[in-house]
Amino acid sequence: MSIYKNVLADDFSRLHPMLQKRYAFEEPVFRASGTMDRIVGGPKWLAPLFLFGARRKFVFPESGTAITFTIVNSSSINSAGVEEIHWERKFNFPNKTRYFNALMSLDERRMVVKDYLGEPPLVYSDLQFTVVDGGALKIESLDQRLVLGKLEIPLPTFLQGLATVVESYDELREVYRIQVDVKNPLLGTVFSYEGEFTADA
Repeated sequence: MSIYKNVLADDFSRLHPMLQKRYAFEEPVFRASGTMDRIVGGPKWLAPLFLFGARRKFVFPESGTAITFTIVNSSSINSAGVEEIHWERKFNFPNKTRYFNALMSLDERRMVVKDYLGEPPLVYSDLQFTVVDGGALKIESLDQRLVLGKLEIPLPTFLQGLATVVESYDELREVYRIQVDVKNPLLGTVFSYEGEFTADA
């Protein structure tokens, strides 16, 4: 049973059937490709921070429309016997390729998904998963920590970038839809993207 089936429990059956297929991980790898209608990178005055994040395959400063991208989700069992899902999200800007990568696992005691963002990790976040209207999946980040090697430092609320992700399936067009918004309590939206994709054959 995948970490996503575990964390959603009975609500997993309320997901759209195509999202159930995507998140059950009956196959160890899910590959997809598509187009981002829009990507809004960080504000210009935060560009140095976002450039540093880009070197760690985390956030990036570029913005654009009609940006092609790919997703590769890989499931594996680590040395402790825990399932991990690696997320590689690759965005193909005209003159630059950027990534937004993560490694997720399940905290069975608290029943939240643990999310390490960047490679090597730069930020940790608890993730809450819920099923919303139309069988869409909503993911919200909760408490966050700055990751410095083996040291993890809790971030005060005003320094956090809290993400809201909504993934759905459009039956008419037979595509997955994805919308991501990362907001800071003081600055508002600091990073976002929205687009669609289809699973590779």
